[in-house]
Amino acid sequence: MERPTPTDVEREVTSIDMIVSKGDAEGNITYTNPIFMKISGYTQGELLDKPHSILRHPDMPKVVFKYLWDNLKEGKEVVAYVKNLCKDGSFYWVLAQVRTAKNPDGSFRNYVSTRKSVTDNAKAAISELYAELLRIEQEEGVDASEQALEAFLTEHGQSFETFNQFMIQLNK
Repeated sequence: MERPTPTDVEREVTSIDMIVSKGDAEGNITYTNPIFMKISGYTQGELLDKPHSILRHPDMPKVVFKYLWDNLKEGKEVVAYVKNLCKDGSFYWVLAQVRTAKNPDGSFRNYVSTRKSVTDNAKAAISELYAELLRIEQEEGVDASEQALEAFLTEHGQSFETFNQFMIQLNK
């Protein structure tokens, strides 16, 4: 599937919208709810068995997804802001909460992601941070971007251990 060309058109995710998807161990989409399809512009057939990265907007720094996957692989829940790319090139911002679901025997079942709307203040703060992280990645690589993210968190009295709570607090 060809990736759309990004535009400056933002799609609104309202405070009552709850976007839900599930993914397999490789991050391929195995379920989407109707709100997900409505906002992204994709049909379920276009999304199923495709990587979640099909929605990745080029403004998103890779370090955010490195953090996400590193933590998910350790069985930790992750909360992060994500700018997604719609089928028509428009975009939408969400606060994503991603966790690992387990079978009764403790084995991996799937990843579950729920996403909700983002406040304008959070969007402004995160857009600025992500633009800087992306610039650093392009000039110096993902490791340098990770160091910059850690420095940002430290500057705000936070750490990778408190990252999830910090992301939630920003959205208030």
